[in-house]
Amino acid sequence: MSVEQGAGVFWRWWAAGTTSSVGSAVGAVALPLTALTVLDASAFEMGLVAAASYVAWLVIGLPAGVIVQRLPLRGAQVGADLARAVAVASVPLAWWWDRLTVAQLVVVALVVSFANVLFDVANSTFLPAIVGRDQLHARNSLTSATHAATQLTGPSLGGLAVQALGAVPAVLVDAASYLVSAALLTSLPARRVDAPDRWPPVRAMIGEGWRYVTRHPVMGPTMWTATAVNFVCGAQLAVYPLYLVRELHAPAALVGVLLAVEGVGSLVGAALTPWITGRWGTARSLLVACVVAVGGAFLVPVGAGWPAYLAFAAGNVAFAGGVVVLSVTTRTYRQTASPPDLLSRVMATVRFVSWGAIPVGGLLAGALAGLAGARVTLFCFAAATVLAPLALLLSPVRRLRDLTDLRADGPADREVLAAAG
Repeated sequence: MSVEQGAGVFWRWWAAGTTSSVGSAVGAVALPLTALTVLDASAFEMGLVAAASYVAWLVIGLPAGVIVQRLPLRGAQVGADLARAVAVASVPLAWWWDRLTVAQLVVVALVVSFANVLFDVANSTFLPAIVGRDQLHARNSLTSATHAATQLTGPSLGGLAVQALGAVPAVLVDAASYLVSAALLTSLPARRVDAPDRWPPVRAMIGEGWRYVTRHPVMGPTMWTATAVNFVCGAQLAVYPLYLVRELHAPAALVGVLLAVEGVGSLVGAALTPWITGRWGTARSLLVACVVAVGGAFLVPVGAGWPAYLAFAAGNVAFAGGVVVLSVTTRTYRQTASPPDLLSRVMATVRFVSWGAIPVGGLLAGALAGLAGARVTLFCFAAATVLAPLALLLSPVRRLRDLTDLRADGPADREVLAAAG
Protein backbone atom coordinates (compact mmCIF):
# COMPACT_ATOMS: atom_id res chain seq x y z
CA MET A 1 0.00 0.00 0.00
CA SER A 2 1.47 3.38 -1.02
CA VAL A 3 1.62 6.39 1.29
CA GLU A 4 -1.13 8.13 -0.69
CA GLN A 5 -3.30 5.01 -0.61
CA GLY A 6 -2.60 4.68 3.10
CA ALA A 7 -3.64 8.30 3.71
CA GLY A 8 -6.82 7.75 1.70
CA VAL A 9 -7.66 4.62 3.68
CA PHE A 10 -7.17 6.48 6.96
CA TRP A 11 -9.49 9.31 5.96
CA ARG A 12 -12.22 6.91 4.82
CA TRP A 13 -11.80 5.01 8.09
CA TRP A 14 -11.99 8.35 9.94
CA ALA A 15 -15.09 9.48 8.00
CA ALA A 16 -16.91 6.23 8.80
CA GLY A 17 -16.19 6.54 12.51
CA THR A 18 -17.14 10.21 12.55
CA THR A 19 -20.47 9.61 10.84
CA SER A 20 -21.52 6.85 13.21
CA SER A 21 -20.31 8.90 16.20
CA VAL A 22 -22.58 11.82 15.26
CA GLY A 23 -25.57 9.49 15.01
CA SER A 24 -24.66 7.75 18.26
CA ALA A 25 -24.39 11.11 20.03
CA VAL A 26 -27.91 11.98 18.88
CA GLY A 27 -29.11 8.53 19.95
CA ALA A 28 -27.46 8.93 23.35
CA VAL A 29 -29.91 11.76 24.03
CA ALA A 30 -32.92 10.37 22.18
CA LEU A 31 -32.92 6.88 23.71
CA PRO A 32 -32.91 7.85 27.42
CA LEU A 33 -35.39 10.64 26.75
CA THR A 34 -37.60 8.06 25.01
CA ALA A 35 -37.46 5.96 28.18
CA LEU A 36 -38.15 8.98 30.40
CA THR A 37 -40.76 10.94 28.45
CA VAL A 38 -42.50 8.29 26.35
CA LEU A 39 -42.38 5.27 28.68
CA ASP A 40 -42.04 7.07 32.07
CA ALA A 41 -39.14 4.81 33.07
CA SER A 42 -38.10 4.57 36.72
CA ALA A 43 -34.60 5.30 38.02
CA PHE A 44 -33.78 1.58 38.10
CA GLU A 45 -35.08 1.10 34.53
CA MET A 46 -32.85 3.97 33.41
CA GLY A 47 -29.96 2.16 35.06
CA LEU A 48 -30.88 -1.02 33.18
CA VAL A 49 -30.87 0.77 29.82
CA ALA A 50 -27.52 2.38 30.57
CA ALA A 51 -26.03 -0.92 31.81
CA ALA A 52 -27.30 -2.85 28.79
CA SER A 53 -25.40 -0.45 26.55
CA TYR A 54 -22.08 -1.76 27.88
CA VAL A 55 -22.75 -5.17 29.44
CA ALA A 56 -21.44 -7.00 26.35
CA TRP A 57 -17.92 -6.13 27.44
CA LEU A 58 -18.44 -8.42 30.43
CA VAL A 59 -19.86 -11.22 28.27
CA ILE A 60 -17.67 -11.31 25.14
CA GLY A 61 -15.05 -8.68 25.93
CA LEU A 62 -12.23 -11.22 26.27
CA PRO A 63 -13.17 -13.52 23.33
CA ALA A 64 -13.62 -10.43 21.13
CA GLY A 65 -9.85 -10.07 20.77
CA VAL A 66 -9.55 -13.64 19.49
CA ILE A 67 -12.60 -13.28 17.22
CA VAL A 68 -11.23 -10.10 15.65
CA GLN A 69 -7.80 -11.68 15.18
CA ARG A 70 -9.39 -14.47 13.14
CA LEU A 71 -11.81 -12.35 11.07
CA PRO A 72 -11.28 -9.77 8.31
CA LEU A 73 -11.30 -6.38 10.05
CA ARG A 74 -13.46 -4.76 7.40
CA GLY A 75 -16.07 -7.53 7.51
CA ALA A 76 -16.29 -7.39 11.30
CA GLN A 77 -16.83 -3.62 11.26
CA VAL A 78 -19.40 -3.62 8.45
CA GLY A 79 -21.35 -6.46 10.06
CA ALA A 80 -21.40 -4.62 13.38
CA ASP A 81 -22.69 -1.43 11.71
CA LEU A 82 -25.54 -3.28 9.98
CA ALA A 83 -26.56 -5.04 13.19
CA ARG A 84 -26.65 -1.71 15.04
CA ALA A 85 -28.71 -0.07 12.29
CA VAL A 86 -31.38 -2.81 12.37
CA ALA A 87 -31.60 -2.80 16.17
CA VAL A 88 -31.95 0.98 16.50
CA ALA A 89 -34.47 1.21 13.63
CA SER A 90 -36.76 -1.21 15.50
CA VAL A 91 -37.48 1.46 18.15
CA PRO A 92 -39.50 3.87 15.96
CA LEU A 93 -41.19 0.93 14.23
CA ALA A 94 -42.43 -0.48 17.54
CA TRP A 95 -43.51 3.01 18.62
CA TRP A 96 -45.54 3.54 15.45
CA TRP A 97 -47.26 0.20 16.10
CA ASP A 98 -47.84 1.16 19.74
CA ARG A 99 -45.72 -1.79 20.96
CA LEU A 100 -42.68 0.02 22.41
CA THR A 101 -41.64 -0.99 25.94
CA VAL A 102 -38.70 -0.44 28.25
CA ALA A 103 -37.85 -4.11 27.76
CA GLN A 104 -37.38 -3.50 24.04
CA LEU A 105 -35.11 -0.52 24.74
CA VAL A 106 -33.00 -2.80 26.96
CA VAL A 107 -32.84 -5.45 24.19
CA VAL A 108 -31.88 -2.83 21.60
CA ALA A 109 -29.18 -1.51 23.91
CA LEU A 110 -27.90 -5.09 24.34
CA VAL A 111 -27.70 -5.73 20.59
CA VAL A 112 -25.91 -2.44 20.03
CA SER A 113 -23.62 -3.26 22.95
CA PHE A 114 -22.52 -6.61 21.47
CA ALA A 115 -21.97 -5.04 18.05
CA ASN A 116 -20.00 -2.20 19.66
CA VAL A 117 -17.58 -4.67 21.27
CA LEU A 118 -16.57 -6.27 17.97
CA PHE A 119 -16.55 -2.94 16.13
CA ASP A 120 -14.39 -1.14 18.69
CA VAL A 121 -11.80 -3.90 19.03
CA ALA A 122 -11.56 -4.20 15.23
CA ASN A 123 -11.41 -0.42 14.84
CA SER A 124 -8.57 0.07 17.34
CA THR A 125 -6.66 -2.86 15.81
CA PHE A 126 -7.08 -1.50 12.27
CA LEU A 127 -5.50 1.90 12.96
CA PRO A 128 -1.90 0.70 13.56
CA ALA A 129 -2.16 -1.23 10.27
CA ILE A 130 -2.67 1.96 8.23
CA VAL A 131 -0.69 4.50 10.27
CA GLY A 132 3.03 4.55 11.05
CA ARG A 133 4.18 4.25 14.66
CA ASP A 134 5.48 7.83 14.60
CA GLN A 135 1.99 9.08 13.65
CA LEU A 136 -0.08 7.01 16.07
CA HIS A 137 -0.17 9.56 18.89
CA ALA A 138 -1.23 12.35 16.52
CA ARG A 139 -3.86 10.16 14.82
CA ASN A 140 -5.23 9.01 18.18
CA SER A 141 -5.43 12.63 19.30
CA LEU A 142 -7.23 13.54 16.06
CA THR A 143 -9.65 10.66 16.51
CA SER A 144 -10.39 11.69 20.10
CA ALA A 145 -10.76 15.33 19.07
CA THR A 146 -13.18 14.34 16.32
CA HIS A 147 -15.14 12.20 18.74
CA ALA A 148 -15.23 15.16 21.13
CA ALA A 149 -16.52 17.44 18.38
CA THR A 150 -19.30 14.98 17.54
CA GLN A 151 -20.14 14.69 21.23
CA LEU A 152 -20.33 18.47 21.32
CA THR A 153 -22.67 18.84 18.34
CA GLY A 154 -24.52 15.52 18.47
CA PRO A 155 -26.29 15.85 21.84
CA SER A 156 -27.24 19.46 21.03
CA LEU A 157 -28.74 18.32 17.74
CA GLY A 158 -30.34 15.41 19.54
CA GLY A 159 -31.92 17.68 22.14
CA LEU A 160 -33.25 20.00 19.45
CA ALA A 161 -34.51 17.06 17.39
CA VAL A 162 -36.30 15.62 20.40
CA GLN A 163 -37.83 19.02 21.16
CA ALA A 164 -39.00 19.52 17.56
CA LEU A 165 -39.87 15.98 16.42
CA GLY A 166 -40.19 13.90 19.56
CA ALA A 167 -37.78 11.46 21.17
CA VAL A 168 -38.58 8.40 19.08
CA PRO A 169 -38.25 9.86 15.54
CA ALA A 170 -34.86 11.31 16.51
CA VAL A 171 -33.60 7.74 16.98
CA LEU A 172 -33.72 7.27 13.19
CA VAL A 173 -30.71 9.57 12.83
CA ASP A 174 -28.64 7.01 14.72
CA ALA A 175 -29.78 4.16 12.46
CA ALA A 176 -28.99 6.13 9.30
CA SER A 177 -25.49 6.96 10.54
CA TYR A 178 -24.63 3.26 10.90
CA LEU A 179 -25.69 2.61 7.31
CA VAL A 180 -23.47 5.43 6.03
CA SER A 181 -20.58 4.13 8.12
CA ALA A 182 -21.02 0.62 6.70
CA ALA A 183 -20.98 1.98 3.14
CA LEU A 184 -17.72 3.88 3.78
CA LEU A 185 -16.05 0.91 5.47
CA THR A 186 -16.96 -1.35 2.55
CA SER A 187 -14.58 0.75 0.41
CA LEU A 188 -11.61 -0.07 2.67
CA PRO A 189 -9.18 -2.84 1.66
CA ALA A 190 -9.89 -6.18 3.31
CA ARG A 191 -7.16 -7.49 5.60
CA ARG A 192 -5.95 -10.95 4.82
CA VAL A 193 -5.64 -13.01 7.95
CA ASP A 194 -2.40 -14.97 8.12
CA ALA A 195 -4.03 -17.98 9.67
CA PRO A 196 -1.93 -20.84 10.98
CA ASP A 197 -2.73 -24.42 9.99
CA ARG A 198 -4.44 -24.77 13.34
CA TRP A 199 -5.40 -21.96 15.71
CA PRO A 200 -4.56 -22.45 19.40
CA PRO A 201 -7.58 -23.00 21.68
CA VAL A 202 -9.58 -19.82 22.29
CA ARG A 203 -9.09 -20.15 26.03
CA ALA A 204 -5.31 -20.32 25.63
CA MET A 205 -5.25 -17.24 23.39
CA ILE A 206 -7.42 -15.30 25.84
CA GLY A 207 -5.18 -16.34 28.74
CA GLU A 208 -2.06 -15.18 26.90
CA GLY A 209 -3.51 -11.71 26.40
CA TRP A 210 -4.80 -11.56 29.97
CA ARG A 211 -1.43 -12.48 31.49
CA TYR A 212 0.42 -9.99 29.32
CA VAL A 213 -1.77 -7.07 30.39
CA THR A 214 -2.24 -7.89 34.08
CA ARG A 215 1.46 -8.61 34.68
CA HIS A 216 2.68 -5.59 32.76
CA PRO A 217 3.93 -2.86 35.15
CA VAL A 218 2.43 -0.08 33.01
CA MET A 219 -0.55 -1.61 31.20
CA GLY A 220 -1.88 -3.26 34.36
CA PRO A 221 -2.06 -0.14 36.57
CA THR A 222 -3.37 2.07 33.76
CA MET A 223 -6.07 -0.52 33.08
CA TRP A 224 -7.24 -0.32 36.72
CA THR A 225 -7.17 3.48 36.52
CA ALA A 226 -9.38 3.37 33.43
CA THR A 227 -11.66 0.90 35.21
CA ALA A 228 -12.23 3.31 38.10
CA VAL A 229 -12.98 6.15 35.68
CA ASN A 230 -15.37 4.05 33.58
CA PHE A 231 -17.19 2.84 36.69
CA VAL A 232 -18.03 6.49 37.37
CA CYS A 233 -18.85 7.08 33.68
CA GLY A 234 -21.44 4.29 33.86
CA ALA A 235 -23.11 6.01 36.80
CA GLN A 236 -23.10 9.31 34.93
CA LEU A 237 -24.69 7.74 31.85
CA ALA A 238 -27.53 6.40 33.99
CA VAL A 239 -28.03 9.37 36.31
CA TYR A 240 -27.26 12.50 34.27
CA PRO A 241 -30.58 12.56 32.33
CA LEU A 242 -32.47 11.75 35.54
CA TYR A 243 -30.66 14.49 37.47
CA LEU A 244 -31.19 17.13 34.77
CA VAL A 245 -34.84 16.33 34.01
CA ARG A 246 -36.27 15.40 37.42
CA GLU A 247 -34.11 17.32 39.90
CA LEU A 248 -33.01 20.41 37.93
CA HIS A 249 -36.16 20.43 35.71
CA ALA A 250 -34.18 21.27 32.56
CA PRO A 251 -36.12 21.28 29.24
CA ALA A 252 -35.11 18.74 26.55
CA ALA A 253 -33.13 21.26 24.48
CA LEU A 254 -31.12 22.35 27.52
CA VAL A 255 -30.51 18.72 28.50
CA GLY A 256 -28.95 18.20 25.07
CA VAL A 257 -26.75 21.26 25.47
CA LEU A 258 -25.58 20.36 28.97
CA LEU A 259 -24.75 16.80 27.93
CA ALA A 260 -22.97 18.13 24.85
CA VAL A 261 -20.70 20.31 26.99
CA GLU A 262 -18.78 17.12 27.70
CA GLY A 263 -17.57 17.43 24.12
CA VAL A 264 -15.89 20.75 24.94
CA GLY A 265 -13.78 19.10 27.62
CA SER A 266 -13.01 16.14 25.37
CA LEU A 267 -12.07 18.41 22.47
CA VAL A 268 -9.77 20.56 24.62
CA GLY A 269 -8.24 17.49 26.24
CA ALA A 270 -7.58 15.80 22.89
CA ALA A 271 -6.12 18.96 21.36
CA LEU A 272 -3.81 19.57 24.32
CA THR A 273 -2.71 15.97 24.91
CA PRO A 274 0.36 16.08 22.59
CA TRP A 275 1.51 19.37 24.17
CA ILE A 276 0.83 18.22 27.75
CA THR A 277 2.57 14.86 27.35
CA GLY A 278 5.48 16.47 25.51
CA ARG A 279 5.99 19.04 28.25
CA TRP A 280 5.36 16.94 31.38
CA GLY A 281 5.84 13.40 30.10
CA THR A 282 3.18 10.76 29.55
CA ALA A 283 3.32 9.26 33.06
CA ARG A 284 3.11 12.59 34.90
CA SER A 285 0.35 13.76 32.57
CA LEU A 286 -1.75 10.75 33.57
CA LEU A 287 -1.54 11.71 37.24
CA VAL A 288 -2.49 15.34 36.52
CA ALA A 289 -5.38 14.23 34.27
CA CYS A 290 -6.76 11.96 37.01
CA VAL A 291 -6.69 14.76 39.59
CA VAL A 292 -8.54 17.09 37.18
CA ALA A 293 -11.16 14.39 36.55
CA VAL A 294 -11.71 13.94 40.30
CA GLY A 295 -12.31 17.68 40.75
CA GLY A 296 -14.74 17.74 37.82
CA ALA A 297 -16.77 14.81 39.17
CA PHE A 298 -17.28 16.57 42.51
CA LEU A 299 -18.32 19.83 40.82
CA VAL A 300 -21.07 18.29 38.64
CA PRO A 301 -23.82 17.88 41.32
CA VAL A 302 -23.27 21.24 43.07
CA GLY A 303 -25.91 24.00 43.37
CA ALA A 304 -29.50 24.66 42.32
CA GLY A 305 -31.14 26.55 39.47
CA TRP A 306 -28.89 28.29 36.95
CA PRO A 307 -25.80 27.97 39.20
CA ALA A 308 -26.40 24.21 39.12
CA TYR A 309 -26.46 24.28 35.30
CA LEU A 310 -23.14 26.15 35.27
CA ALA A 311 -21.58 23.80 37.84
CA PHE A 312 -22.77 20.79 35.84
CA ALA A 313 -21.26 22.21 32.64
CA ALA A 314 -17.92 23.15 34.26
CA GLY A 315 -17.61 19.79 36.04
CA ASN A 316 -18.53 17.93 32.88
CA VAL A 317 -15.81 19.79 30.94
CA ALA A 318 -13.12 19.09 33.57
CA PHE A 319 -14.03 15.43 33.97
CA ALA A 320 -14.17 14.80 30.22
CA GLY A 321 -10.90 16.64 29.58
CA GLY A 322 -9.04 14.58 32.16
CA VAL A 323 -10.51 11.33 30.87
CA VAL A 324 -9.50 12.06 27.26
CA VAL A 325 -5.88 12.77 28.19
CA LEU A 326 -5.88 9.44 30.05
CA SER A 327 -7.53 7.62 27.13
CA VAL A 328 -5.33 8.96 24.31
CA THR A 329 -2.08 8.48 26.22
CA THR A 330 -2.74 4.93 27.40
CA ARG A 331 -4.26 3.79 24.08
CA THR A 332 -1.23 5.03 22.15
CA TYR A 333 1.12 3.29 24.59
CA ARG A 334 -0.74 -0.02 24.18
CA GLN A 335 -0.71 0.24 20.39
CA THR A 336 3.04 0.88 20.26
CA ALA A 337 4.25 -1.32 23.14
CA SER A 338 2.16 -4.45 22.48
CA PRO A 339 3.51 -7.25 20.27
CA PRO A 340 1.57 -7.12 16.95
CA ASP A 341 0.17 -10.65 17.32
CA LEU A 342 -1.15 -9.74 20.78
CA LEU A 343 -2.56 -6.29 19.99
CA SER A 344 -6.21 -7.25 19.44
CA ARG A 345 -6.15 -9.39 22.60
CA VAL A 346 -4.47 -6.62 24.61
CA MET A 347 -7.11 -4.11 23.49
CA ALA A 348 -9.91 -6.60 24.23
CA THR A 349 -8.54 -7.45 27.69
CA VAL A 350 -8.23 -3.80 28.71
CA ARG A 351 -11.70 -2.98 27.45
CA PHE A 352 -13.23 -6.09 28.98
CA VAL A 353 -12.09 -4.95 32.41
CA SER A 354 -12.39 -1.17 32.10
CA TRP A 355 -15.50 -0.95 29.93
CA GLY A 356 -17.07 -3.82 31.83
CA ALA A 357 -17.16 -1.48 34.81
CA ILE A 358 -19.57 0.82 32.94
CA PRO A 359 -22.69 -1.39 33.22
CA VAL A 360 -21.82 -2.20 36.84
CA GLY A 361 -21.64 1.51 37.62
CA GLY A 362 -24.88 2.14 35.73
CA LEU A 363 -26.82 -0.54 37.60
CA LEU A 364 -25.54 0.48 41.02
CA ALA A 365 -26.19 4.16 40.30
CA GLY A 366 -29.72 3.45 39.09
CA ALA A 367 -30.50 1.48 42.25
CA LEU A 368 -28.92 4.10 44.53
CA ALA A 369 -30.64 7.01 42.75
CA GLY A 370 -34.01 5.35 43.33
CA LEU A 371 -33.32 5.30 47.06
CA ALA A 372 -31.25 8.44 47.72
CA GLY A 373 -31.80 10.66 44.69
CA ALA A 374 -29.63 11.57 41.70
CA ARG A 375 -27.58 14.30 43.43
CA VAL A 376 -26.48 12.09 46.33
CA THR A 377 -25.64 9.33 43.88
CA LEU A 378 -23.41 11.62 41.82
CA PHE A 379 -21.52 12.72 44.95
CA CYS A 380 -21.02 9.07 46.00
CA PHE A 381 -19.58 8.14 42.62
CA ALA A 382 -17.44 11.28 42.56
CA ALA A 383 -15.73 9.87 45.65
CA ALA A 384 -15.01 6.69 43.67
CA THR A 385 -12.95 8.66 41.11
CA VAL A 386 -10.22 8.98 43.78
CA LEU A 387 -9.35 5.35 42.98
CA ALA A 388 -8.09 6.42 39.53
CA PRO A 389 -4.98 8.38 40.64
CA LEU A 390 -4.53 5.99 43.56
CA ALA A 391 -4.00 3.04 41.17
CA LEU A 392 -1.16 4.97 39.50
CA LEU A 393 0.41 6.16 42.75
CA LEU A 394 0.61 2.58 44.04
CA SER A 395 2.41 1.40 40.88
CA PRO A 396 5.83 1.97 39.22
CA VAL A 397 4.18 4.67 37.08
CA ARG A 398 4.54 7.18 39.94
CA ARG A 399 8.35 7.15 39.51
CA LEU A 400 8.31 7.77 35.76
CA ARG A 401 8.28 10.84 33.58
CA ASP A 402 7.25 8.87 30.48
CA LEU A 403 5.56 5.48 30.42
CA THR A 404 8.34 4.11 28.19
CA ASP A 405 11.02 5.03 30.77
CA LEU A 406 10.33 1.86 32.75
CA ARG A 407 12.34 -0.27 30.30
CA ALA A 408 15.56 1.42 31.40
CA ASP A 409 14.94 1.55 35.13
CA GLY A 410 16.74 -1.56 36.32
CA PRO A 411 16.93 -5.36 36.56
CA ALA A 412 13.79 -5.67 38.68
CA ASP A 413 11.68 -3.82 36.14
CA ARG A 414 13.17 -5.83 33.30
CA GLU A 415 12.21 -9.02 35.11
CA VAL A 416 8.62 -7.83 35.44
CA LEU A 417 8.52 -6.88 31.77
CA ALA A 418 9.92 -10.28 30.83
CA ALA A 419 7.24 -12.00 32.94
CA ALA A 420 4.61 -9.91 31.15
CA GLY A 421 5.77 -11.22 27.79
